[in-house]
Amino acid sequence: MTTDPDGFGVLFDQYARAVYNHCFRLTASWAAAEDHLQATFLIAWRKRDSMPDHVLPWLLTVATNVVRNDRRGLLRRMRLVRRVAATAPVPDHADDVAGRVDDQRRMAVVLAAVEKLPRNQREALALCVWSGVSYADAAEALGITESSVRARVSKAKARLAELLSDELVLEGR
Repeated sequence: MTTDPDGFGVLFDQYARAVYNHCFRLTASWAAAEDHLQATFLIAWRKRDSMPDHVLPWLLTVATNVVRNDRRGLLRRMRLVRRVAATAPVPDHADDVAGRVDDQRRMAVVLAAVEKLPRNQREALALCVWSGVSYADAAEALGITESSVRARVSKAKARLAELLSDELVLEGR
């Protein structure tokens, strides 16, 4: 798309917030979203000569893969840590903003419900509902028909409504 560093800066300014929010929705962590945003744009910089015309769906797909790879790495590290003698965790004493804590808690509940969906529904939901990508652009990014994207989003919404209403009942709300 652009080999010009200034042009790439404009691209970053235009899409960084959408990618950041997408990463937060996939991780329920503002800090992880920041890291994944940086990794996504590093990959985009490296592949700037071969970016497609519809950049946002491509960036969101790259971000999804960055998050997925980070989770795999985390799982590998966790398995390794289990083999090593356990040490007491050190609590983080940073000043947290109350709103961010509440956002992360609520997003974690939603993310737990989303993780119960099939992968194809999760990806369609993340692109179309959370990040506002059109069904046509999502279909192109995912390599499927627009009607398939619509069906996946519809099924995901219906299932999430069930899962989240059950969660609220369990919490006593």
